Amino acid sequence: MTMQHKKHPPYQEVLFEDSSTGTKFIIGSTLQTKEKTVFEGKEYPHYRVPVSSASHPFFTKASQFMDTEGRVDKFTKKYERKRAEMKKANEKIKESKKKPK
Repeated sequence: MTMQHKKHPPYQEVLFEDSSTGTKFIIGSTLQTKEKTVFEGKEYPHYRVPVSSASHPFFTKASQFMDTEGRVDKFTKKYERKRAEMKKANEKIKESKKKPK
């Protein structure tokens, strides 16, 4: 089976950069980017990734996840706010049951 021409993007070396640590690495990919960067004397298509093996806690064995976009904090605050609302609602229900009519 042969590949049909002009149906597949060209395979090329692409420079990936971890935006949280600044680590750069070159991987062969069909990814098409608009930005190009010179790295080690050669020009490569350049693509920024938010998380890579250089910054992910699973690979770095870090105990805490550093979230640059604040999603974890946003979720935690939202969860705490909902929890406080539920606690307040439960207290009102208990007070209304205690009061004689």
